[in-house]
Amino acid sequence: MPVKTIAGKEVNVSEDGYLEDMNQWNEDIAKEIASEIGIELTPKHFEVINYLREKTAAKEALTIRGVGKSGVVDIKGLYKLFPKGPLKFSSKIAGIPKPTSCI
Repeated sequence: MPVKTIAGKEVNVSEDGYLEDMNQWNEDIAKEIASEIGIELTPKHFEVINYLREKTAAKEALTIRGVGKSGVVDIKGLYKLFPKGPLKFSSKIAGIPKPTSCI
């Protein structure tokens, strides 16, 4: 398992760059990952990120449709916040494993 330094903290990552242990995550790590992707995080981004983290901790499967029905953000809003891969990039920034629904 590769180790990467993100925001001054060594974390275990998958080959795709997703955190292997969501407990190693913090907001500084989220901001640095987002910056690498080209996204500047806003409070709305963090609403989505926290929702994803809660669902992952509860062992619930994540899908774009499910996030769109969450009441946190609709599908169109999710695409605006995380263009070019809404669930893929939001999950990476949230420090959770890559959802099985992502290619």
